[in-house]
Amino acid sequence: MKMRATILACLAAMTLSYAAAATATGPAEVIQEASTLMLEALAENRDLFSKDRDALYSAVDDILLPRFDQQYTGGLVMGKYWRRASPEQRQRFITALYRSLLQTYAEGILEYRGDELEVLPVNGDLSKGKTLVETLVTLDSGVVTPVNYRMRLKDGQWKAYDVVIEGISYVSNYRSQYAGEFRAKGIDAVIEELEAKSSDPAGDAQ
Repeated sequence: MKMRATILACLAAMTLSYAAAATATGPAEVIQEASTLMLEALAENRDLFSKDRDALYSAVDDILLPRFDQQYTGGLVMGKYWRRASPEQRQRFITALYRSLLQTYAEGILEYRGDELEVLPVNGDLSKGKTLVETLVTLDSGVVTPVNYRMRLKDGQWKAYDVVIEGISYVSNYRSQYAGEFRAKGIDAVIEELEAKSSDPAGDAQ
């Protein structure tokens, strides 16, 4: 479907963009330096990744995990239920949510075909420790899609915690989705379902 293809392509851009974080100094540079690295990674590994999902997930995890603020994202998604959850429940939810997102990003990598990425200048005071990096992704079809990354400075490194595609926030979407599920099923049941889905990539890719 068109929207799914757009989202997957944009997520692929987001995932591989973090590969440059170790050398980039600012949030915009992290995204900008990624375009070249992304094309190189796909050119070298597309066949392997297509055949070996474990290799794909491992490669994405190596790139994404150090540069993605799992705990902050998990807390935002859980919303008011974060305060109600035990430390163990919080960690289980964070781990399962990250695994689910990782698998979505990984599938997006395989669909990425060299779309153009334009990073816009970052506005605002970076000393506040949070910023929005705005980009424009031009798909193969010629459609230009705004993709923005919410990032925060943690331990001296810019990390992403949300992606906003065509005005739609992934964190807000997940928070709305899980709020209803937490209310109807309870925290443990929701976590168990998410853990089951994230351990079954085929089921999670629906």
